[in-house]
Amino acid sequence: MATIVSIKARQIFDSRGNPTVEVDLTCSDGTFARAAVPSGASTGIYEALELRDGGSDYLGKGVSKAVDNVNTIIAPALVGKDPTQQTAIDNLMVQQLDGTVNEWGWCKQKLGANAILAVSLAVCKAGAAVLKVPLYKHIANIAGNKKLVLPVPAFNVINGGSHAGNKLAMQEFMVLPVGASSFKEAMKMGVEVYHNLKKKYGQDAVNVGDEGGFAPNIQENKEGLELLKTAIAKAGYTGKVVIGMDVAASEFYKEDKTYDLNFKEDNNDGSQKISGDALKDLYKSFVTEYPIVSIEDPFDQDDWEHYAKLTAEVGTNVQIVGDDLLVTNPKRVQKAIDSKACNALLLKVNQIGSVTESIEAVRMSKKAGWGVMASHRSGETEDTFIADLSVGLATGQIKTGAPCRSERLAKYNQLLRIEEELGAEAVYAGANFRTPVEPY
Repeated sequence: MATIVSIKARQIFDSRGNPTVEVDLTCSDGTFARAAVPSGASTGIYEALELRDGGSDYLGKGVSKAVDNVNTIIAPALVGKDPTQQTAIDNLMVQQLDGTVNEWGWCKQKLGANAILAVSLAVCKAGAAVLKVPLYKHIANIAGNKKLVLPVPAFNVINGGSHAGNKLAMQEFMVLPVGASSFKEAMKMGVEVYHNLKKKYGQDAVNVGDEGGFAPNIQENKEGLELLKTAIAKAGYTGKVVIGMDVAASEFYKEDKTYDLNFKEDNNDGSQKISGDALKDLYKSFVTEYPIVSIEDPFDQDDWEHYAKLTAEVGTNVQIVGDDLLVTNPKRVQKAIDSKACNALLLKVNQIGSVTESIEAVRMSKKAGWGVMASHRSGETEDTFIADLSVGLATGQIKTGAPCRSERLAKYNQLLRIEEELGAEAVYAGANFRTPVEPY
């Protein structure tokens, strides 16, 4: 079996122009793999540590320390290892080379989750290449998943929150083509809805947010939903394309336990502050009026009480997705399962920092009957790993931005290639996006 002969990290740049980590890995049989890690803007406080340099260079966002940790600590320890042994290598990095722990498990505070993850992703790619199987198939085999599924794309076509300079409090308004018969058709639907939104504002009036969605100068969240409903109708997809939201409510949760829907206003008088129960009822009114199937991060990352209330009241028809709440952390996933706080996982590999731990979080979620949505970050690279991850783990859903900006489309284009490669065996999740396969 081929073994790892070299690992080299470098600092590159993400889609926001901030430094991030990239790793090149070479094996004894000539196999070469390259991986890069993304970075979030609205990050949960429980995410594994993203190691930054501090200081004045790159406004403190340099990653030379993480790069050095790969080159001087991780690389020497992995030379000679078999890249097909993903779990063993991840555990070596996380538990032995780093070894830092907090109340929620392995926190990567010594080496940095960005250092560990870059290597973990590269190892996974190399393992697939050594075994001469597609990356998505290799991931499925590691996880024990028998059925490959193309995910429903959740296109973030209107940006607000921390991703855009408008006054919109809620961060993402997404369209999901659940009525498509294939991923290829889903792309067509998403693109046509997106371009219908563009017509609404005209080319010059359209601001584009971090994830390629439009950032129109609107203030009311309901106006964003109305725009989507109209654009879907104009594209001819009413009933086939539905709506999802990522509220990112931790961004506007206040110390007095209220939610300030006017948090981006310079002259904020506090008049838009509402209670958790009032916000819950607002979501319920949205669900009644619009074809909403998914609400992500509806409350603060520590507001377990209102998460559970909303899940109990609308969870049968709407998935309540934990992102900042769960941070792809198996221990927090277990707490949410026990407390019935939500019913879907947002899968972000860089929140937890390794492929192995990400797979564990997905397996737990599926066993609990939850949905799983694979996700990019707002600061992305051209790496397409999460496209293969979504198919290999049969998540049934993926969000990686609008059909705009190459770092977003790189993932969607990879999914088109995978669907073509699978041919007659390709299965599109469609209406079964919440439970596309049996638990594995």
